[in-house]
Amino acid sequence: MKNLFATLCAFLMTTVIFGQAGHIMQGVGSVNMSMGGAATAQPLDISGALHWNPATISAFDDNILKVDLGLFFSSPELSSTVPEFDGGGQPTGNFFSGTTADDRGISPLPAVAYVWSKPESKHTFGVSAFGISGFGVTFPENMSNPINMPQANGGFGRIESDYMLLQVGFAWAYEISDQFSIGLQPTFNYAALELMPNPTANPNQAGYPSTDKASALGFGGQIGVFYDSDSGFKAGVSYKTTQNFGDFELDNTYLDGSTSTNKFNMDYPAILSFGLGYSLGTIDLAVDYRLVDYENTDGFSSVGWTQTASVAGFGWENINIISAGIQYKGINKFPIRLGYTYSSNPINSDVAFFNIPATAIIKNAFQVGFTYEASERFAIDALFHYGTSGDATSGPVLNPQFIQNFPPYGAIPGSEVSYDMTTAMVGIGVSWKLNK
Repeated sequence: MKNLFATLCAFLMTTVIFGQAGHIMQGVGSVNMSMGGAATAQPLDISGALHWNPATISAFDDNILKVDLGLFFSSPELSSTVPEFDGGGQPTGNFFSGTTADDRGISPLPAVAYVWSKPESKHTFGVSAFGISGFGVTFPENMSNPINMPQANGGFGRIESDYMLLQVGFAWAYEISDQFSIGLQPTFNYAALELMPNPTANPNQAGYPSTDKASALGFGGQIGVFYDSDSGFKAGVSYKTTQNFGDFELDNTYLDGSTSTNKFNMDYPAILSFGLGYSLGTIDLAVDYRLVDYENTDGFSSVGWTQTASVAGFGWENINIISAGIQYKGINKFPIRLGYTYSSNPINSDVAFFNIPATAIIKNAFQVGFTYEASERFAIDALFHYGTSGDATSGPVLNPQFIQNFPPYGAIPGSEVSYDMTTAMVGIGVSWKLNK
């Protein structure tokens, strides 16, 4: 099973996915992304419907195949400031500061979905394979930035992370009446993680090790309800359970050539979504609210140093996400969409230092997209996204040796680490109605 998911993952080219709301994708595919990710009560395409509320696939009476590919660009920057000390270990009153820019480059973002039904049937089925989560940074070693100085000089050296999560879902929706539908979707997941250095491992005299890429399998599910008044107003609710993963088994290599192994568990958080939609003539409106439960998710709920100076977890707080979008259909065969997404920040200042490998937090995201309906069967979608983290996430540099004097995490007085970023993405998608 693990080899099957790994093969599918490689086939879809899902290398590293950007964190939008926490480490969660704000949307899936060009249409859903261009609506800001809002789809819990406004199913404009099958990808958004399958991802956010399986009950909404009952709105589609055709057999539809949807394929999307996005090209994602990011520009995170990592800054740090530390006090200088004299030969006796006393602060001199001077500070050493620097900034390192990420040099990761472009990341591909694919999505595949299929829905089938018959007009006279109350049952609708769907299958999807989406990259739904991830983070990744590459901050080169930098003698001008304290945090990126070699470990022998008190920094972390090169900081690199790759995390991705591929989710395969099998959805079923049933029309209880002309207005109400319910939906169920078991989900199966494949995740991969690589860290340089690996803060979840115990350090030795040479510092923290680097890891080979490790993988883990997980499972969960989603349930949803959808109401369509047939007069324009729509409402939906969905709940995606925690996606429970096995442990990442990390093979570590230290700078002195020694090796070790450690395990780290990181699940995907439960998400509760509420949505409203309204369609009138040439206008479709959608707004969603989501609550993401990081505080009860393994890998994110734990925080701080272990007794052996490894990092216990990210220490993230729950976040609120608001997604909104509008579609205008007044131009023949050429719908146009605008979308916006707001997300609160799961990382507070006390734990900013622990989250350097996962810096991709986007507070405000803006999208524009369109569809060209080439025929009754075939359509082409396009998307442009721009996101910004707003204010930088910042906090003190932490050292477990300082805990006794500066509990609970050992904040170094006068120090700071901060990171912010902007993101951009262009996307294209195609959809086919296969039974026309």
